[in-house]
Amino acid sequence: MTGPFNPEMAIRIMSGHGHGGFIGLTYHAHGPDWVEIALPWRADLVGDEASGVLASGPIISLLDNATSLSVWTRKKRFVPQATLDLRIDYLRAAKPGETVIAHAECYATKRSMSFVRAIAHDGDPSDPIAHAAGIFMRTAWPS
Repeated sequence: MTGPFNPEMAIRIMSGHGHGGFIGLTYHAHGPDWVEIALPWRADLVGDEASGVLASGPIISLLDNATSLSVWTRKKRFVPQATLDLRIDYLRAAKPGETVIAHAECYATKRSMSFVRAIAHDGDPSDPIAHAAGIFMRTAWPS
């Protein structure tokens, strides 16, 4: 990939591979230091068949991917990094049948660390499913 980092293109590439592809993450929107990606509801991602509520694992992956993408979006380039810390506070279950959106923002970058925050919601950002806060650590430097 040449030129500035493009989160829409990155999600298209990721959607064909790995865990993000398996759970079906899709691009939703982005700005200079934030990204939104979506996790469409699917029956095979449900954690409780009786209620139809999504399992927590796909929502954790959604938030991890969105926060990581927000770092690259802010830096305007892909930088190898590792999730050093990602705290997720669940407020409620996702509504059965609804797409979950993660809105993630990289609010600060330092020499080797980037700081992020995010919410996951199913249609109303003022009624979030979960909040996340995390730190990504750069794992490689240009030579």
